[in-house]
Amino acid sequence: MRIDKISLSYSYKPKTPVVACIGFFDGVHKGHKALIQEAIRQSKELNCASALITFEPDPWVTIKGISEDECEHLTTTKQKINLIVQEGIQNIYILDFTKEMSKLSDMDFVVRVLGQLNLKGLVCGYDFHFGVNGTGDATRLKQLMNCPVTVVDEVSSDGAKISSSRIVNCVKSGDFYKAYMLLGHPFSMDGKVAHGNHVGHTLGFPTANVEYSPEYVLPLTGVYSGHVILRGKSYGAMINVGHNPTVNYSRQISVEAYIFNLDEDIYNQYISVIFEQYIRPEQQFKNKENLILQLERDRSQVMKALGYK
Repeated sequence: MRIDKISLSYSYKPKTPVVACIGFFDGVHKGHKALIQEAIRQSKELNCASALITFEPDPWVTIKGISEDECEHLTTTKQKINLIVQEGIQNIYILDFTKEMSKLSDMDFVVRVLGQLNLKGLVCGYDFHFGVNGTGDATRLKQLMNCPVTVVDEVSSDGAKISSSRIVNCVKSGDFYKAYMLLGHPFSMDGKVAHGNHVGHTLGFPTANVEYSPEYVLPLTGVYSGHVILRGKSYGAMINVGHNPTVNYSRQISVEAYIFNLDEDIYNQYISVIFEQYIRPEQQFKNKENLILQLERDRSQVMKALGYK
């Protein structure tokens, strides 16, 4: 698997012939996977490699002049790449989406950007737009490209289009079953385990405090059942998202995981926190004792949700 950056500041001419799909692919949901699988299918037919073309940063960051954390992403770039590789893509081309690139006409985008690649076929979604102000669409792409262009129709669920924004709303409302159905895989947040104030230890519930990327969409505050992936191994977990209003109040929302069957120092290690079932909303308690009683009830409910006896 090869990852290359495509830029206007230098010319890059990969020799590898590919059939590629193109888009931003945040979350790598079922709609995205339809494009990916079509590109892979065609690459096998043409006896060439498969590829995916994506953008960095998010085009809205460049076009609107906003920061990454204002976009509420389902995945970081690294996480997105890992999911794409799992789908079987052999080459990933990341477009360095600068102001200059955003101002290219649709024709110039095809010639100066896509023209750098050895494309034998291109796959896009029916709603794909490109070029300054999004003037280019799937029909225009067919007119401009020197290779066949396949347009994939809308992929829907429950009568509505599967989209990253729809899944973002699921995450923000705590509906991770629906998010899973639309993604085709669980929603997770990756991050490094950081030192906190160790309040969990004093309560009898030591937690891994996750240092997450600010670009993530944040789940509804509250307690969840789920899993933590550490060094490739999965552990059941009780996850808390919130401000910790009873003790150790934090203005920034924290993501913490009480991990079952793990008794070791994991500070500075990277974990994936997988959200599965919403247990209850965040609450403020009168004292630590009441909080501990509730945490014990939460633990029982989470263990039951995870199938522990």
